[in-house]
Amino acid sequence: MSGIGPLGQDWEPVVIRKKAPNAAAKKDEKAVNEARRAGGPIETIKKYNAGSNKAASSATSLNTKKLDDETEVLAHEKVPTELRKNIMQARLDKKLTQAQLAQQINEKPQIIQEYESGKAIPNQQIITKLERVLGVKLRGKK
Repeated sequence: MSGIGPLGQDWEPVVIRKKAPNAAAKKDEKAVNEARRAGGPIETIKKYNAGSNKAASSATSLNTKKLDDETEVLAHEKVPTELRKNIMQARLDKKLTQAQLAQQINEKPQIIQEYESGKAIPNQQIITKLERVLGVKLRGKK
């Protein structure tokens, strides 16, 4: 009764451990090493795609082939030349710099620069803001 307290309680520490995660791998390794020492035949099995994402990525190679076979030229819509000229002309008529105009519509100066150079992808909200600040109709007929 060395570990039992006065009220019949057992105060001995109990340690609970999980099984080692590589216990199966160690057994296999041990068996292979024993077979090597004994000089007997060693049978190994190659598991394809075990522990890798290769099976999941094989579908992407099909998509890549589809993209390579695609002949249609895809491009973003760009700002039409007429709109570019209208924005620039209206801004110059109001004697505003690109930075000042951008500040008035709460956008970055780079946005105005992209619209005037034709590199921007047209956004109707930004064009509406520009129309309001510049006081000119930029879309459709004047």
